[in-house]
Amino acid sequence: MPELLRWRIKATPAAEAYRHFDADAGRWVGQSWQEIDAEFELWRRALAAECLAPGERVAILMPNGIPHVAMDQAALSRGLVPVPMHAVDNPDSIAYILADSGALLLFVDSLARWQAIVATGQRLDHLKRIVCADAAGLAAADARVVALDQWLAGAPGATAPLPDVAVNPDDLAAIVYTSGTTGRPKGVMLSHDNIIANVKAIAHRIAASPEDVFLSFLPLSHTFERTGGYYYPIAAGACVAYARSVPLLSEDLKQVRPTVLISVPRIYERIYALIMQHRATAGAVERALLDLTLAIGGRRFDARQGHGARSLRERLAWPLLKRLVADKVLAQLGGRLKVAVSGGAPIAEPVIRLFLSLGLDVLQGYGMTETSPVVSVNTIEDNDPHSVGHVLDGIEVRLGDNDELQVRGPSVMLGYWHKPDETRRVKDADGWLHTGDQARIDNGRITITGRIKDILVTSTGEKIAPVDLETAILADPLFEQALVVGEQRPFLTALVVLNARAWVQEKERLAASGKQGGAAERAALLARIAAAVKAYPSYATPRAVWWTLDPWTIAAGLLTPTLKNKRPALEHRFADEIAQIYAKKPLTSS
Repeated sequence: MPELLRWRIKATPAAEAYRHFDADAGRWVGQSWQEIDAEFELWRRALAAECLAPGERVAILMPNGIPHVAMDQAALSRGLVPVPMHAVDNPDSIAYILADSGALLLFVDSLARWQAIVATGQRLDHLKRIVCADAAGLAAADARVVALDQWLAGAPGATAPLPDVAVNPDDLAAIVYTSGTTGRPKGVMLSHDNIIANVKAIAHRIAASPEDVFLSFLPLSHTFERTGGYYYPIAAGACVAYARSVPLLSEDLKQVRPTVLISVPRIYERIYALIMQHRATAGAVERALLDLTLAIGGRRFDARQGHGARSLRERLAWPLLKRLVADKVLAQLGGRLKVAVSGGAPIAEPVIRLFLSLGLDVLQGYGMTETSPVVSVNTIEDNDPHSVGHVLDGIEVRLGDNDELQVRGPSVMLGYWHKPDETRRVKDADGWLHTGDQARIDNGRITITGRIKDILVTSTGEKIAPVDLETAILADPLFEQALVVGEQRPFLTALVVLNARAWVQEKERLAASGKQGGAAERAALLARIAAAVKAYPSYATPRAVWWTLDPWTIAAGLLTPTLKNKRPALEHRFADEIAQIYAKKPLTSS
């Protein structure tokens, strides 16, 4: 990994490497590869002064940005092992990861965050140094704690660059902890070879260039962002701009105007919801233009993929519709996007079809932390939105029992940190990783059909993948979050968090038609849920619904830091509500 950065700096020293927003100057500031190397050198020297031995762990609890990358690169250059942690994770989970990894140094965003970690009561005596980016209020109570500026200022000077510590391909390049949807997170051990192999395979499938600009907002503790939005741009020589925050993402997209976007489905779902909400309140002409654009644009996409043909009238109409509608919508994403990649979870078909119909190539892919992470991805020329694309070069896939997808190749993890039994359960002696995902494979193209552990079995014996239903429900802009339950129950129930603005509009619509009260609202919600899941068998349609306007959060322990449902935690939190639903006769929509 250090060699990759050194190679890039030598290849394009003057090209823009990183961009960030300078709040004091009120503008975006770029740095070349040569300039960023000079900055990283100070971090390398400060870390070298800690005298940590190769293989020891450095924990990074920072939001996305150059300081996070600087510590990561400094650790790699010293033969140390970065342990990236989710900046929005709760203190108990962070304390567990610090203890489990045995990290000797922690780089944390603030003294207040460190104090919250200490307050958990977890013994962290092994930590030798805590570097705080914001050390406001720092007292001398703990000699291990130092402010970042003081830590960097104490780095020994030198006239020549500090040589990198030699590493082997099988040495650890990171311990990345899984999100822990069903229990404590596990530390996935990724080697230098694992990551480099995945970067090379991605570059062979999707070629970025030094002219490209990535906008980074997914957490760097997420392997999808770490490989695809951090290491891969180094290999490609592309610029990475660091978004200020998710609330400012819309503004940052317009200002940075990225050419490549890497995201989880939730971001695309939110944009889709805004477009659909605008459509609902738009005038007849504007609504008709949008619908016509999506219809003709959809057929245009299908024709590009070799399915069907467009009429002369549609080919002539598209340039006008593109200028009047599609370009204006995509301008909200900066207007320069060449490709957008979606991964980390399934994306609903109506959501991805909208963007494809507007002319934005959204490529769905598949991977796991345990595979560094990318296993497969679609391409612009061969894009099947129902699938997660063809397997990357150098990676083997097969189906095992219960149609479980199994993966083997150079990007498959070494194993779980200090968990040999867990490792043997998922990685067999021949190197095949058992993903736990059910799939179909057609001529190398993978379609994920469900998650084995997440399959619900009703009391009537029907087997249902709840994540698929939840994804479909979230394609309706009324629903912000969804959980489908029904294990060993006679029918399914949907627990949903509603979009407050859309719910007001829905209740106004009900009132205008003379329908008010809980029963009418419940029937309306069930009708919309039924419409969202109409592609699934009738037994997969939820027959009861419970709703709230209070979002499920990471802080409450209901979501993982990557915004996935913690199903056991949610079912425990709403156990009384679920029990009450099943104690009654199910309500159905008319």
